[in-house]
Amino acid sequence: MKKLFLFLALGLGAVQLSHAQSSEKPGGFGIRGGASFYNLGGDDVSEADYTNRVGFHVGGYTMLFMTDRLALEPGIYYSVKGTQNDDAINSRAIFNYVEVPVLFRFYPADGFNIFAGPQISFLANSKFEGDFFGSTITLDPDAVKETDFAAVFGVGYNLPKGFNIQASYDLGLTPVFKDSDADVYNRGFKLSAGYTF
Repeated sequence: MKKLFLFLALGLGAVQLSHAQSSEKPGGFGIRGGASFYNLGGDDVSEADYTNRVGFHVGGYTMLFMTDRLALEPGIYYSVKGTQNDDAINSRAIFNYVEVPVLFRFYPADGFNIFAGPQISFLANSKFEGDFFGSTITLDPDAVKETDFAAVFGVGYNLPKGFNIQASYDLGLTPVFKDSDADVYNRGFKLSAGYTF
């Protein structure tokens, strides 16, 4: 938990620093949110057994332009991930994270941008559920690792008056489960809308 607060403090410090410098170039602080479509991926996952689980993400970011076409964007988000299994009990895994991405955005043309960067996520809580004779049962909530590393890739577009939209993919690089050698990772797409102040 101390590591979580340390990373959050560093993230907030980066937000404040870059926001203070953003008056010299376009950019600033913003908010963003949208839908997430997550699943478990990896060599030890049978895609036939699992389907994307719809969640959401919401948070804030700051934009620091280093050149006219290259910007650094740290952010902090709350994100709901997991997976769904259409088995006899409609089992599902729900993972809630605090994400701290650090993205590099390149603008090859006005408004349009491509971005990539690392992301560390801290587990807020997790649960595994299934429906059993009309009741919801919860099993083994402590099986998920506390931290998750990922690479983020995506494309975005800046709309007039500070609005923006983007689509991204999170490629999980850390196995999800504790005490397991299985290659099982968080993998998912996000569709987002934001506003830069």
